Amino acid sequence: MTVGVTAAAVPIRRWPVITALGVTQILAWGGSYYLPAVLAGPVFADTGWSPTWVVGGLSVGLLAAAAASPAVGRVIAQRGGRPVLAASAVLLAMGQCGLALAPSLPLFVAAWVVVGLGMAAGLYDPAFATLGRLYGAGGRSAITTLTLFGGFASTICWPLSAFLVTTLGWRGACLSYAGIQLAVSLPIYVLGLPREPAGTVAPTPSAPAGAPASPSSEPAPMLLPLLATAVTTASFVSTVLSVHLLGILERSGLALGAAVALGALVGPSQVGARAIELALSQRHHPIWTKLAASLLIVLGLVAMLAGGPWLTAALVLYGAGIGLESIARGTLPLALVGPRRYPVVMGRIALPNLMVQAASPLVGSMLLGAVGANGTITILVGVAGLNVLLSVALFTILRVAEW
Repeated sequence: MTVGVTAAAVPIRRWPVITALGVTQILAWGGSYYLPAVLAGPVFADTGWSPTWVVGGLSVGLLAAAAASPAVGRVIAQRGGRPVLAASAVLLAMGQCGLALAPSLPLFVAAWVVVGLGMAAGLYDPAFATLGRLYGAGGRSAITTLTLFGGFASTICWPLSAFLVTTLGWRGACLSYAGIQLAVSLPIYVLGLPREPAGTVAPTPSAPAGAPASPSSEPAPMLLPLLATAVTTASFVSTVLSVHLLGILERSGLALGAAVALGALVGPSQVGARAIELALSQRHHPIWTKLAASLLIVLGLVAMLAGGPWLTAALVLYGAGIGLESIARGTLPLALVGPRRYPVVMGRIALPNLMVQAASPLVGSMLLGAVGANGTITILVGVAGLNVLLSVALFTILRVAEW
């Protein structure tokens, strides 16, 4: 595949760009996706609004993000990631101000639509697309490194949110996050990311031994729909458990303290798996990462179903699996379509993925009410098993194509 080069044809240093995106990813995730976990209780206590809609505002935001994602991908492909990511900081700040100033529940939910547009322009998928466009086929290690930063978003921002709520109230916390977006994230995007000429991508470097070459032809017709479906099934499992894991563990007979202690294993397991992947990434095609992720997730869920002494291993395996899954979601499309089409493909994959994320918390609640903790885990095992089958199908198609 022949690609254009930037006007200056000067290599763009990786670590300043990755660090800039890493810091802003933590702040973007913490001020959007992870915000309701801390704010929902104080908002309900202060306003008396419906708890379902207070939490459901995030789902509304994710639906808005899903609708905007294909357009975001197209803009990044045409103009680069810098203006899109800068716009995300402004949109997140506007939405957070809307949350803080909302006098009624409908306006509170409407503010989540603006936050959702900021999420579409500023979370993993546009950041991955930006790195793929900047570094071409060599962007894989940059994407993997960025997920290491992202793994600390809840670890850093949940305590920060709790501190802000305690000292300033929930409205003050939202205004503080808006200030952080404008005073920290926006300058980082404007000053820390390179300006790219419209319509160009980085030159594709020679692939290291064992790494995939940039594709020279269109992928098989079913490849991208299979990939989107596999990513979406994995996202359903991870979103349901990110919201309901502690409740599932408690319904399985654990005390809250024990459930929290076990749940805390998921984050370090994600980061550990991503660190291992970073060390080994140049030695294998990203499809192996996808296969490993899907297998680890299903093994973790099966061990969770077994319960008892298996729970620790279950959460370590599951955490490692979802840690690798986020990497595969970014690196496998880059290997399949190359850097020129990558931003557009990422935007298209994000559409069903974000729609499922929006619905998953409600679906998880319905499952817990209908079939209980073990029944819910059993269903998740089935969905994770489908993810394994889809990953194997992807692997088989790629083997036939002799990647």
